[in-house]
Amino acid sequence: MRALPPSRTGNRGFTLVEVLVVVAVIGILAAFAIPAFSRMRGKADSARCAGNLRQLGVALQLYLADHGGMMPPLLAGRTGISEEVPVIDNTLDAYVDDKRVFICPSGRQTARTSGTSYYWNSLLSDQPASNLSFLVFSTDQSKIPVLMDKESWHKPSQSGGGVNYLFADGHAGNQLTLDVGQQ
Repeated sequence: MRALPPSRTGNRGFTLVEVLVVVAVIGILAAFAIPAFSRMRGKADSARCAGNLRQLGVALQLYLADHGGMMPPLLAGRTGISEEVPVIDNTLDAYVDDKRVFICPSGRQTARTSGTSYYWNSLLSDQPASNLSFLVFSTDQSKIPVLMDKESWHKPSQSGGGVNYLFADGHAGNQLTLDVGQQ
């Protein structure tokens, strides 16, 4: 009996063209996936930031309970951690379990230098929490910003801007509206 010649298809490897096609397909998929992952991460950071603001709202409520319902006399912020001035991260710190709530995931660098990623609305300092007034625009607590991102770290979406706010009624959001004429 005569032996058959060895099969050429059994030892065949990938050709250069096949490898290039696979690399190109992976590249195209990555080009679609990377921006999507970036958007998802941005939304997740914004949600964590809003969660931090809500936790700071709870800390503020605990502060108010200890101080007769008066808003703390704080400055909006400071330029460096070494400044000994009353700001949120050295006043409300006794009312939080985790100091990371003072840091927005998108504003870590700012927090390293100033202690927090958030500004305090200093126009509310020393006001009674039960009767807040924000300039002459609003007394509606759902529209009075108490804390806000120091910068517009979050990409603006169709539903709001790039800054998260904590409002006097305790909700966090990214839309600031003032009702002019309401008192």
